[in-house]
Amino acid sequence: MALFESGNPALSEKKFSSTVIPDVLHVDEATTMTVKGSLQKFGFLLLLVLGTSFYSWKQFAEGGAIQGMLLTGLIGGIIAAIVIIFKQEWSPYLAPVYALMQGLFLGAISAMFNAAFAEKAPNIVFNAIGLTLAVAVAMYLLFSFRIIKATEKFKSIIIAATVGIGVFYLIVMVVRMFGVDMPFLHEGSAMGIGFSLIVTAVAALNLILDFDMIEKGSELGAPKYMEWYGAFGLLVTIIWLYMEILKLLAKINRR
Repeated sequence: MALFESGNPALSEKKFSSTVIPDVLHVDEATTMTVKGSLQKFGFLLLLVLGTSFYSWKQFAEGGAIQGMLLTGLIGGIIAAIVIIFKQEWSPYLAPVYALMQGLFLGAISAMFNAAFAEKAPNIVFNAIGLTLAVAVAMYLLFSFRIIKATEKFKSIIIAATVGIGVFYLIVMVVRMFGVDMPFLHEGSAMGIGFSLIVTAVAALNLILDFDMIEKGSELGAPKYMEWYGAFGLLVTIIWLYMEILKLLAKINRR
């Protein structure tokens, strides 16, 4: 049975176990991964996201073209993420690049949502940010106090749900190329809102698995650069959670 797993592909058992220092009794915090170090680096990456998000948001507000930033952020973020997943030792250099790219994308897409719901829900973006932070803190506290435990059964359920959602989104992308759309993914119907609630819940519960992975990596003496890798993986989940909450609020306000 796996010692630790995560539904987040960036935080998989193989990624961490392949870097673990065997003699965990003689490791040094200066050279090995710690939970504190991972959270500090996550905070730094989050600041980078906010910085470039503000820039692309400001460009949109001033009437500038943001299509370039939207595509640059999306494609650049995907490329950086793929490289990091296969080259964890590069994460101290590429995790900040990923954060900067995703910031450009998030700022642009958030500005578009803000403009689209300026009359119905003028604070939709800030509400999504607040809810994302609140959920993240709540999940961390639930994990820290072991109110929710990352048991093998819990991991299996969340991983299966995450993979299922990923496959479903992939199918949606493929059929859309042939002109077939699924309206409930965008409409404020009961089915659409229910679907978003389920996906948002799964994204939130993935944070439990991510926290568990970072904690286990620290306990097993993973090398110092894995702090950046753990922070990157956590950021991936936070961004997913934010986007799902933003889409959920948009559906609610379309009713």
